[in-house]
Amino acid sequence: MSERYTTVTTGQVGVERERAVFEYALLRVIPRLDRGECVNAGVILYSQERAFLASRSDLDEARLLAVDAGVDVAGVRRALAAVEVMCRGGAEAGLAGRERPGQRFRWLTAPRSTIVQPGPIHGGLTEDPEAEVERLLDRLVR
Repeated sequence: MSERYTTVTTGQVGVERERAVFEYALLRVIPRLDRGECVNAGVILYSQERAFLASRSDLDEARLLAVDAGVDVAGVRRALAAVEVMCRGGAEAGLAGRERPGQRFRWLTAPRSTIVQPGPIHGGLTEDPEAEVERLLDRLVR
């Protein structure tokens, strides 16, 4: 399969960079659905052009416990880890791990009523999807 990239001028005359479209969603922990309070805990990023799908999380346990002192922190950590496994795909992710990255992204970002929920999908352009996941995690979660 050949790689296809979008060339975008960066605003500096004569300087062009290859950037690809990406989509991302926050992973939010909502310990009590009836209250609707949430803690941002991770990011899922997908780029069809780069065949890239990854998730990173960083759970602020103190913040989560401030929202709900009785939350199952270990269960939340397991749910966040499961999202990362699903993004990597392969046998470890079970039958769904055989699906294409785009199908897994759509499944992971579908609305659900669980403690760990995806937020709305947003988009952007990036030269490096791996670095973009970390940038979004720093900006929106940490």
